Amino acid sequence: MKDESELIDRLKNKITQNQAFEYLLFKYKEPLYWHIRKIVLNHDDADDILQNTFVKIFKGINKFKGDSKLYTWMYRIATNESLNFLKLKAKKYFYSSEEMMKTLANNLKEDPYFDGDELQLKLQIFISNLPNKQKLVFQMKYEQNMKFKDISEVLGTSVGALKASYHLAVKKIKIEIGKIQTF
Repeated sequence: MKDESELIDRLKNKITQNQAFEYLLFKYKEPLYWHIRKIVLNHDDADDILQNTFVKIFKGINKFKGDSKLYTWMYRIATNESLNFLKLKAKKYFYSSEEMMKTLANNLKEDPYFDGDELQLKLQIFISNLPNKQKLVFQMKYEQNMKFKDISEVLGTSVGALKASYHLAVKKIKIEIGKIQTF
C-alpha cells in the first residue's frame, strides 16, 4: 500500500476489503497486541481483546472519518477495549481498579509468557500502581515510543496535559526504584 488514504479506501471497498484487512492485520497485529498487553498484563486477555479490537475495526471502518490517523484510531479502540475489559473484570471480582491492577501485576510472575527478570517485574508493578492516565501515557511514550501528538489523539487529551502526566509518572517510578536501590 502506498499510503494510508489508499489503505482506507481499500478497507471501505467491498471488493478489496478482505485483502486490505489482511494487510492491516499483518502490519498492526503485533504492535496492538503489545499495547493491549501492557494495559491488561495478561497474554490470554490481551489475545481476546486484540480479537475484539480487530472485529470493531472491521465493523467500524466505514464510519472512520479520517479526522485522525488510522493507527491512532485503532489504538484508541484497543485502549478503550482494554480499559473496559479491566473495569468489567474488576467489577466481576468486586475489586477496585487499583486492587485489580495489583493482582494482575502480582500474577505476572506466574505468567508463562512473561520472560522478564525480578527488576522488570518490579517495574511492571510500579507502573501498574500509577493512576490510569499516567500509566497509559508512560507506557505509550516510554515503552512504545509514541509521539505525544499521537498519544493525544488516542487518549483525547491535550499534549501539555500528557507531558505533565508523563513527567509525574517518571518521577513516581524513580522514587520507587530509589527505594529498592537503598536496600
